[in-house]
Amino acid sequence: MAWYAYCITEKQAFPELIRHRKPIPMETVSGIQGNQVFLYPASELAVIVSEHSPADNFNQRAAMDHARVIADCFKTSTVLPFRFGTVFADDEALRRSIRSNQRQFITNIERLRGKAEMHLKVTLDDCCRDQIRRVIPAEVSAVGREYLSNLRESATLQRERQTKARAVSVQMHRMFSPLAEEISCKRTDAGKMLLDIAHLIDHKCVERYQNKYSSASQLMKDCQMQLSGPWPPYHFVHHLTRAAHPHGHVASA
Repeated sequence: MAWYAYCITEKQAFPELIRHRKPIPMETVSGIQGNQVFLYPASELAVIVSEHSPADNFNQRAAMDHARVIADCFKTSTVLPFRFGTVFADDEALRRSIRSNQRQFITNIERLRGKAEMHLKVTLDDCCRDQIRRVIPAEVSAVGREYLSNLRESATLQRERQTKARAVSVQMHRMFSPLAEEISCKRTDAGKMLLDIAHLIDHKCVERYQNKYSSASQLMKDCQMQLSGPWPPYHFVHHLTRAAHPHGHVASA
């Protein structure tokens, strides 16, 4: 029997597992393709799984179902989410992976207990877009002193862009004071810069965080901000095992 995996959690969060050594159904939760979701006991841990068939389609709807199952479990317990598409070939593969990584899984659960992830998207003007377009020659084959001068100017402008993004991220950190953060920056098709910020906070501080967001939205007039959460701590789970492959190996939690 192949198993599709959603997340790992603590066995003690589900009292019904105390007297069971085999998977038991979670009656109120359905997984991808509408499949029955099970609690799979593994020593001190429980793995949230559903039966997997090669015919299961890993499409966008399945990705949404994957996230929904994790979110449902997060309401009552600390979770370590698996990547979408994680499949264990059989019971032995599932048990072996949990057994070999059990210490790290338990450490992560203890580290993330009572924590939640808040997700900020901050859009700001790309201060260097027009200048960079002007200094880069249209002809890739352009050579000589002018070309080298343009390259140096472009590098300077790129540093200015990085400096602006870093300044905004530092300001966000000071405003929200998260326990931990993960930040990425990219350019959008509309010529803007997008800061994608994940903040780890105490779950009991969600309301306070939302109030800080309201204040920050008023202060940061030159930025557009979007907030979502609380979410399971997707960005703060250490990747412990190798990615899944077509033969059913396990992806990381």
